[in-house]
Amino acid sequence: MAAKRVADRIAIVTGGARGIGKATALRLAEEGASVAIFDVLDDGEAVATEIRGAGGRALFLKIDLTQESQVRAGIAEAAQALGGRIDILVNNAAIPGVNKLAHDIEVEEWDRVFNVNVKGTFLMSKHTLPFMMAQKSGSIINFSSIYGLVGSNDLPAYHATKGAVLMMTKTDAICYAPYGIRVNAVHPGSTKTELFMQAAETYPTGKDAYLATMREKHPLTLGEPVDVANCVLFLASNESRFVTGTSIVCDGGYTAQ
Repeated sequence: MAAKRVADRIAIVTGGARGIGKATALRLAEEGASVAIFDVLDDGEAVATEIRGAGGRALFLKIDLTQESQVRAGIAEAAQALGGRIDILVNNAAIPGVNKLAHDIEVEEWDRVFNVNVKGTFLMSKHTLPFMMAQKSGSIINFSSIYGLVGSNDLPAYHATKGAVLMMTKTDAICYAPYGIRVNAVHPGSTKTELFMQAAETYPTGKDAYLATMREKHPLTLGEPVDVANCVLFLASNESRFVTGTSIVCDGGYTAQ
């Protein structure tokens, strides 16, 4: 039997209660990692329970990523509970924010998206990096988006945060390479998560029309959460040991057009 790809490693997945974050937590656990799930949603406990039920190790911590004290304490608790180290950090948690153009967005609305998507990623990295620096190893996977690479006619605050995350990824990859730490980004296209399907349900011309429109934009069709989770798994594993400061675009061909 082949060895599990992240056996005996300790991972933290933010936004791990639902969608791509949940799929990532389950996939890492399936390949041998002990997983700490950070989320503001109580659904994270069910994900941890599922992992434990399958014979894995997991815990759920309810964490507001915009609060440094909670982030610092949560990372320390996860490391202590799961083995004293952190090998993998998946910065997945994000919010879309309001769908307004720049001239209509309130400063508070703009700040809220940046606080979760950029500040949250920064705080998680800030307090995880000392563990990885001491170990001389680690893999950080940051979630950008196809809209960290190309523009669109909606959600300007969200898209701005995803561009910021990409630049954070490249800078941290250079700064922490001497410690054996790799930092990479993933850029998902439209993926059939709970939030995506909720958006489809509220589309003015109906769910089927929404799905048809989105499929047309993705030559390979829409993705499943596990498709993105598999990209994260590659970046977390030794298979990507010479990969840092770069991006995996998992978008079904969206940005190839």
